[in-house]
Amino acid sequence: MRAFSKRTTIAYVPSFKVKPSTSLLSVRSLASARPPRSTALRHVPVVRLSIPRLARCHSTGKRLAQSTASKALQSSSSPLFYIIPLIAGAIVLYSAGIHWTGPAEADLPTSEKTPRDLAVDGLVFEAMSIPPGRLGNLTPEQEEKLFELWKLIFQVCGVEDDGISEAAADGASTSLQAQTSTASSEKPKKDKKRLGLFKKKDKKDKENGAEKASGSLDTIKDHDPDDKYGQNKMFQETLANRSPESIRASLWTMVKMDHPDQLVLRFLRARKWDVQKALIMLVSTMKWRQDAKVDEDIMLHGEEHFFLQEQSGATEKDKKFAKDFLDQMRMGKSFSHGIDKDGRPATVVRTRLHRAGEQSEESLERYTIYLIETNRHLLSAPVDTGTVIFDMTGFSMANMDYTPVKFMIQCFEANYPESLGVVLVHKAPWVFQGFWKIIKGWLDPVVASKVHFTNNLKDMSEFITPSRIPKELDGEDSWEYHYVEPVIGENQKLKDTETRDKMLEEREVFYDEYEQATLHWLREKDAAKRTAVQAERNEIARKLKDGYWALDPYVRSRSLYDRVGILHEGGKLDYYAWNKAPSTGAVATSVETAADDVD
Repeated sequence: MRAFSKRTTIAYVPSFKVKPSTSLLSVRSLASARPPRSTALRHVPVVRLSIPRLARCHSTGKRLAQSTASKALQSSSSPLFYIIPLIAGAIVLYSAGIHWTGPAEADLPTSEKTPRDLAVDGLVFEAMSIPPGRLGNLTPEQEEKLFELWKLIFQVCGVEDDGISEAAADGASTSLQAQTSTASSEKPKKDKKRLGLFKKKDKKDKENGAEKASGSLDTIKDHDPDDKYGQNKMFQETLANRSPESIRASLWTMVKMDHPDQLVLRFLRARKWDVQKALIMLVSTMKWRQDAKVDEDIMLHGEEHFFLQEQSGATEKDKKFAKDFLDQMRMGKSFSHGIDKDGRPATVVRTRLHRAGEQSEESLERYTIYLIETNRHLLSAPVDTGTVIFDMTGFSMANMDYTPVKFMIQCFEANYPESLGVVLVHKAPWVFQGFWKIIKGWLDPVVASKVHFTNNLKDMSEFITPSRIPKELDGEDSWEYHYVEPVIGENQKLKDTETRDKMLEEREVFYDEYEQATLHWLREKDAAKRTAVQAERNEIARKLKDGYWALDPYVRSRSLYDRVGILHEGGKLDYYAWNKAPSTGAVATSVETAADDVD
């Protein structure tokens, strides 16, 4: 195997026969194939060309390859690895040697159009596609929804610009104030800024504003039957009790390593592109994170804190709480190991290790949030979802506990939207059938559609390469879970508050720059200029991402995945770092976050 670059892997694979089929290779997708983002070699799909169409494909491939290669050669800076696939493509198309195993992209459901491996006459590299509804793959209608949501976010956060539709601002002002009037009237007035984004209006402005009050937000119902997690009420309470500046600061804290657009788009997709519902969900998630103290407690203190508390806690209650948390880590009740065929980090939940009542509800919830938030750090663009495997081996009635199941569902549906790629329920016994009927009723239909039942290696290998499935799940990977205890002093940087505060100040500058660029983006009507502004926003987002990873050791306690080498400084990932002896065929995967990867 020979690597042409850090992100390109070349390997020799055997040829396959051309199989008759009605599917036709999109030749243009070959020319636009991007270099890989990892050295992982997953399954190699085979293109199936129908014999009657082969001649036309030859001709099309020849013209396309010649044209594209000619343009590339005109520039002395054209990378060699872009030219090689094009030349190879022309040769292969001429000899009917392009092969693709697995379903053609056009045959896949929209949700499954995710990264695939491309094989071209012995050359193997990963062609990463952008799933629909993400930055870089938005329809005009979806982009317009993104515009509208950013306008509302800025209004809630007090980021104002006279050039952005005053009518929209006036309408939102009247509507938002109407939503908060009931909640605020029941609480004592506080001397602080409320919805300061809305400028004082003279009599004429108020009259005009009343006419425009249909605005950006419709009436929000306190008891909406579709609002099963009470997010409408949380939204109203937040607007009634928090200043715009405070809301703005909290929303930016949520961004972390993500591209701001990608984070916002999660909420739009989760609410089926309903802008008002997406805003409510975004703000209520922000409030939930603060109430749960996700950043200022759970992630800040992490595992080392409980390691010390377990030994020398101030009270027996503190010691017990710490032990409950660490016991779950030590037994491996849940852990992340490797990736699936689409590059999604895989998390295994061993249901047989849970027994109702062994840990307090508070400890279980903290453990759940810690795992989900930690796994958020294991995502690398363009992959933005994970795979969860519920290992039901040895499951019995004693292991069933509805309370943590409900909490986990709420986390994914209400507070970590669009984070689940697929859920595998492995080897579920007959006794689980009754439980599943109840649990399925709690799930959003979209989430329920992602659940698949597997019973053996053949079933699971549809999602994960057998050499990457641990033996305890009937796979070929001999790796076994073992917990690496925290090292005293591994979080020394958390004590360096001076450096942390300096980094946060620098980050604040980027927040301002991104907001100003976004205001420009919202104002701009010319498509070409808007594209240029979007490029500017992407560059600022890249700086925010790099800045977060520099800040990370000053605000987040080191986790198991930091200690075993899966998560490195700068956000670099090595998903198989703790494999002591990788089985034959397993490929240690190192994912680097390149400078031009913005997510």
